[in-house]
Amino acid sequence: MGVSAGDILKAVKSGAGPLLSDMRVFDMYEGANIGAGKKSVAVTITLTPTKATLTEEEIESISAEIVKIVGKNCGATLRG
Repeated sequence: MGVSAGDILKAVKSGAGPLLSDMRVFDMYEGANIGAGKKSVAVTITLTPTKATLTEEEIESISAEIVKIVGKNCGATLRG
């Protein structure tokens, strides 16, 4: 069973929380460098804080939560 980009975006939204103001898929790749039956999907997000500029630690925490939720809900892994 394949995972749609829409499924990934739903998981990103869930992981990013209320500060998420925009998100979109900006690249998809399938090929030899990825592995058979796999696809690379790149997503960009915009966070809009309401009270103060986010610290590096807050951004890293949100990013980690997004990766965790997308992994759990979609079986995705972060490419290194």
